[in-house]
This record gives sequence, structure tokens and C-alpha cells, in this order.
Amino acid sequence: MRRPLFPEPMSQLAVWSGRLAWFALVVALLSIVVLRSGLLEAVPALAAFAGALVCAALAVLLAFLSFIPIWRLGRTGLGRAITGLFLGLLLLAYPGYLAYRSRNLPAISDISTDTIHPPQFDLLARLRPRGRNEYPGAKTAALQHAAYPDIVPLEENVTPDVAFRAALDIIDKRKWLVVDARPPAPRRDGFIEAVARTFIMGFRDDVVVRVSPENDGSRIDVRSASRIGLSDLGTNAGRIRALLSDIDDAVSETPSEPSPAPRPAPKRPEKKPKRR
Repeated sequence: MRRPLFPEPMSQLAVWSGRLAWFALVVALLSIVVLRSGLLEAVPALAAFAGALVCAALAVLLAFLSFIPIWRLGRTGLGRAITGLFLGLLLLAYPGYLAYRSRNLPAISDISTDTIHPPQFDLLARLRPRGRNEYPGAKTAALQHAAYPDIVPLEENVTPDVAFRAALDIIDKRKWLVVDARPPAPRRDGFIEAVARTFIMGFRDDVVVRVSPENDGSRIDVRSASRIGLSDLGTNAGRIRALLSDIDDAVSETPSEPSPAPRPAPKRPEKKPKRR
């Protein structure tokens, strides 16, 4: 077959769909690198990531529009249109999943097992933005109890020292950055302050664990709060839930210390009868 003397023109919609998709992918990756490394402030990086998502959505739209001239007029550029469609959907998939999952979640970013007397940040208060150290208050507590009724203190039948060591071991296994660790004392609660990071974007969330004596055992309270944003999309509640579950498993596997055997009572020397 002879090749046509004048090949069919390429669809410009397909061309721009591919360009926008590749541009969005590069910008999204750069913004993630900046967020995880902390080279720049988080707000500009998030703005760049949002712009990348807008470009990805435009790439998907142009890809669908380019299918019309390609099908009806025989224009070329099907490969570029499919590339733009695939990359655009790839970038939009995870944010879309998060938006779908959080549709019924409240717009809160500070979760605590004790909403009346929540654990307070000490050293981490210097790293958090101004105005985000104190627990938000009764309104946030009501929203939290309605959305996450299972976020409650953990009570264990072990000493505060055992519970504190179990919590610290779990935090070390999770590779969180421990900022401060104060073991419990006879008249003082134990505290652990650590920084956790989200999986993909690397957002820094602050966690404080409080271990206090409770009856014959111990009580463990956890507070997890995001540094930026009005909604955490359920991240802090999931972190607290998983941490308390792992601590409970670790404490249940800890062998109980055997109680010391009672000492036998000393034998009294027999009294010799007095001679008369």
C-alpha cells in the first residue's frame, strides 16, 4: 500500500492532553519531595500540588475531547490522548479516594482519647504553629465522639512502668521521631512525645502519650494532632486506634512478674522449763 502524500494532521487536543499530564506529574512529584524533605514551607508546596491536580483534570478532559476528531475525522494522536488520560487518572486516583473516604468525616485535625483533660504538648509545642497547641474544645470533642466513638483510653492490669515501656517500644518500631520520653514516677505521670509522618505526602503529625496509674493498673491516653489543615481525613484517629491496639497486644504478651514467695515465719526458740 502506498503511503498518503499528506498524512492526517494530529489532534491538538491530544497533544495538549499529553503535555498537561506530564507537566502535572512532574509538579506533583516535586511538591511531594519538597514536603517530605522540608526544604520549603508546606503551604506553597501544597499549592503546587493542588495546581498539579488541576492540570491532571484538564488533561483527562482534553483526552476525552480529542477522541471525537480522532474517531470522526481520522486525526492522529491517539497514543498521546491515552497517555494524558492514564497519567491524569493516576494522579487523581489517590486524592479522589481520600475525598470519597472523608465524605462523612468531620473537619477536625486534633484527636484525643481524653477530651476533658487531654495530654498536653510540651517540647512539641515549640514546633507546632501558633494557636494549635491547645485542644480545640467542646465542639471538636462532640464531633470526635460522634465520628470516632471507639477512641477511648486504654486500661491495662499492669504497672505504669510496664505500660510505658510497651508504648515506647511500639513507637520505636513505627520509626516515629521521639522528642521526649519521661517515665512515670510515684507522683508523676509518664509522657512520650513523638512526631509521626504520613505515608505519601510526609505530613508531620504530633503525638503525645500519657501513662498514669489507675486503680491496680495503668491508664494510657493518646493525643494525635496535625500541624496544618482543618481536616485530617481520619488519619489521627486511625493512628491512635492502631497504636492502642499494638500496645494492648504487647502488654498482653508481657509475662507477669511472679509475686515473691512468702517468707517462712522465724521459729521461736523453745523455752526451757525452769527448775524449781
